[in-house]
Amino acid sequence: MKPKSYLSVCMNPTFQKTLCFSSIVGNTVNRTGNHRLDIGGKGANTCRVLTQLGKAAVHLTQLGGPTRPLYLEMCRQDGVTVQWVESGSPIRFCYTLINNGDESITELVEESDPVDSGTEGRILDRFTELLPEQGLIIISGAKARGFSDALVPLMVRRAKETGKGVLLDLRGTDLLHSLEYHPDLIKPNLFEFAQTFAPDLIRHNEIMDDERRVKAGIREICRELCGKYHCRIVLTRGAKAVWLAEGDRFSESAVEPVKPVNPIGSGDAFTAGLAAALGDGATLEEAAAQGIRCGRLNAGFLKVGVIA
Repeated sequence: MKPKSYLSVCMNPTFQKTLCFSSIVGNTVNRTGNHRLDIGGKGANTCRVLTQLGKAAVHLTQLGGPTRPLYLEMCRQDGVTVQWVESGSPIRFCYTLINNGDESITELVEESDPVDSGTEGRILDRFTELLPEQGLIIISGAKARGFSDALVPLMVRRAKETGKGVLLDLRGTDLLHSLEYHPDLIKPNLFEFAQTFAPDLIRHNEIMDDERRVKAGIREICRELCGKYHCRIVLTRGAKAVWLAEGDRFSESAVEPVKPVNPIGSGDAFTAGLAAALGDGATLEEAAAQGIRCGRLNAGFLKVGVIA
């Protein structure tokens, strides 16, 4: 992967509202003057961090509704270059509630409205137009309702047919159906990976406690996927060591614990650091170390998806 530019694709644009409280009391009014509004979502976060790392990067998404001018202006202020198509779908809001009293962080996620018919064709056309100028394609996040399950695999297919590197931060059907086109690297978090390939390792909506069993199971699945689809795999695990798979080799990169100001967007910062390092010719272990560094930096800011 030696890209001249990075294309960060996400078909679910987001405003991220972050509110900090000294404490939150149920069944009453909670007020705070410590809050901010940012552009969020995996694609925009990844693109913003790539830009902060000095890389040429473009974010491709769909936009609609009355807040679109605000979204585009905030991207401009952040230095995020956006290519977009009309969708008729209002941009969703997601909310982070930071409770400093018990040090809990709660994420409230709006499901997006369906995109208009014709949006899928428009975004695929724009994607195809942008491909020649890109080197590495990063596709991340769950797509908005209204897009078919054929869209993401088709993007991967077209990217690979034109000789582009492809990094996928996906789960479920989008990831499963894209594998046959041999993406270069897949990077979900461990829970998303287990949801997709090993649901038997999940108990009560969490990864089971038996780490030896989990690691053995994940290692075998990674070996099979790497061999069959000729891809590499990076699995983030929050504050735990990152797992790396390449061919028959399975290793891990340590993560130094940090008390976060706001961890939202750290996975996307990791993706950006990983992609940037791979583009500079780093080994997978070196790239993971850069990803860990960027994720750690992001966690030190209240704003999401930044390293500076």
